[in-house]
Amino acid sequence: MSAPQILTPEELAEAIAKRSDWVLKDGKIGAKFEFKDFKNAMAFITIVALEAEKHNHHPTWTNSWNIVEFSFCTHDAGNKITELDFLLADLISQAALQIGGGSIDDD
Repeated sequence: MSAPQILTPEELAEAIAKRSDWVLKDGKIGAKFEFKDFKNAMAFITIVALEAEKHNHHPTWTNSWNIVEFSFCTHDAGNKITELDFLLADLISQAALQIGGGSIDDD
């Protein structure tokens, strides 16, 4: 399997502009989602884990009760941001909507 395509600065700016849930921070993309309760946060994490495994792309995340935060890039591409990161970001955002979560600002 070939490495995913690293995005140019222009492609990166365009990709992040299309995704209101996501931000660029420290050379990675990141997002934070809030859910009704811990159970919904765990259901969300389960969905994301299955999608990440399916795409062999595993994000870094933290969970504190009803908050789940992500930060990632593509390790196989020299820790750069690739199209694979945005594929997973879109799947994560869709899963959050499915479980009733919403993105929140990183304070």
